Amino acid sequence: MANILNKDDSLLLIIDVQERLVNALDKNVVVNKTATLTKAAGILEIPTIVTQQYTKGLGETVAVIQQNLGKNSKFVEKTAFSALKEEGFLETLKTYNRKQIVVCGIETHVCVHQTVADLLTEGYEAYVAKDACASRNKYEFKQGIELMQQNGAKISCIEIILFEWLKTAKAPNFKEIQALIK
Repeated sequence: MANILNKDDSLLLIIDVQERLVNALDKNVVVNKTATLTKAAGILEIPTIVTQQYTKGLGETVAVIQQNLGKNSKFVEKTAFSALKEEGFLETLKTYNRKQIVVCGIETHVCVHQTVADLLTEGYEAYVAKDACASRNKYEFKQGIELMQQNGAKISCIEIILFEWLKTAKAPNFKEIQALIK
């Protein structure tokens, strides 16, 4: 069954795009793509939850992402690999009353994969922005993406996500969103 994202039923979940983690990656790609997605979510007033894995050791969420967050954003500290295993996270997620969760972040085969698996178990639709995810090793990245897809996640990319949120070139924010990807 094909599903198209609806901005009024979407929430953006950014997993652990933190200073020390991105230094081990091709950081320009994942950081820039995540920043674009974050900016678009802010423009479209889509709620955003940003997780930080053990902030004391791995640092804060990278500055460009923090700077692009909209007003309806929340940070969650975690030590569990799956955000949903962190005490209180599921309850927080439920308060938004959104069923389509767009997920991006680091590392694809660990925290992103485990979070997506738990989202699916809880009955959410999980949309993985593949081009805004990363792992240190390409093999693990590929396996993480394949496993999430096998489990029922929809694998997408930021341009597809943005245009599904907009639906039409007549959308009030079309030009502003389009400018983010030009």
